[in-house]
Amino acid sequence: MYNVFSRTWWADNPEYPDGLEPCPGRKRYIKRGVKTEKEARAICAAWNSKNTPGRYSLKAEYENA
Repeated sequence: MYNVFSRTWWADNPEYPDGLEPCPGRKRYIKRGVKTEKEARAICAAWNSKNTPGRYSLKAEYENA
C-alpha cells in the first residue's frame, strides 16, 4: 500500500544562493491506501501535470503506507 502526497522542497532564506534553503515542507495527502506502486506513480504524474511546481518546487510524491 502507498500514500500519495504533495509538499514543497524549498523555503525562503536570503542567506542562501537564490534566496532558497532546502527545506522539505509538511506533507499534504492527496490519496491514502493506494494498492500498487504503478497506481501511485500514475496519481503523482497526473497531479504534477496539472500543478506547476513554482519557486518552492511543489510536487506530488508517494511513500509506503
